[in-house]
Amino acid sequence: MRDKQSMHLKIQELSDCYATTDPLKEMSDLPKDDDVQEAALKWLALAVLHGINGNAERISLTRSNDHKVKVVAEYRYAELPSPGHEIGRLILDAVREIAYMDQGEIPLSMGIRGSSIEITLKITKQIDGESVILEFPE
Repeated sequence: MRDKQSMHLKIQELSDCYATTDPLKEMSDLPKDDDVQEAALKWLALAVLHGINGNAERISLTRSNDHKVKVVAEYRYAELPSPGHEIGRLILDAVREIAYMDQGEIPLSMGIRGSSIEITLKITKQIDGESVILEFPE
């Protein structure tokens, strides 16, 4: 039986670990990662770090029914590196497990390097796919 550490805690640990790196560079390397479960959590941690560093309003990951994954940051229009379809699917699964829901929104507190931030985590489903949105405070 696999030890299931809290995904939320793991994302906070990864955020702390990658706090001094370039999140966009690390995100672009994720599709090469052998451990796709870990890569999905790493992507979430890096997205939070990028949102904080880039003063983002929100970051959304959308997976279409044909399995294409698109990531957009809104502070100005910018398409971020896609994690690819398998890691993208696992990111959506991880967010659902963290949030304990298939759709809706919840506040999510993230502790990073002795500080904390509360982001809003949204999960939406559309006819053509589904999205995870991380909304950052002003």
